[in-house]
Amino acid sequence: MKLDFEKTGGLIPAIVQDDRSGRVLMVGFMNAEAFRKTVETGKTTFYSRSRNKLWTKGESSGHFLAVKSIATDCDEDAVLVRVDALGPGVCHEGYESCFFRTLKDGDWVVTDDRTYDPQAVYGGKR
Repeated sequence: MKLDFEKTGGLIPAIVQDDRSGRVLMVGFMNAEAFRKTVETGKTTFYSRSRNKLWTKGESSGHFLAVKSIATDCDEDAVLVRVDALGPGVCHEGYESCFFRTLKDGDWVVTDDRTYDPQAVYGGKR
């Protein structure tokens, strides 16, 4: 389970992909502790750069990301986490994926429908 956290300043990118559809759901960052917790619990855990702490996806929404498999790249400084998304969406803005905008004619356009009401799930917490 050797990963090179030092090359990237202690955090590595974690690309999260739906195991069934193959859709990229989000990108987060993991430090060594977040990676260890992810492996131990089977729930995807990240390191929040803005809050300077660990957080497990789903801890406030209930929309956990159950780990199906983890792969690393050739440099061992990034991971691809294939998950079963337990909930209607991963994005805190109410979408299945955080990648719900597409560049069209120089503008970012929302191209997905919301899958849940973020206000009902998070209230004013986000």
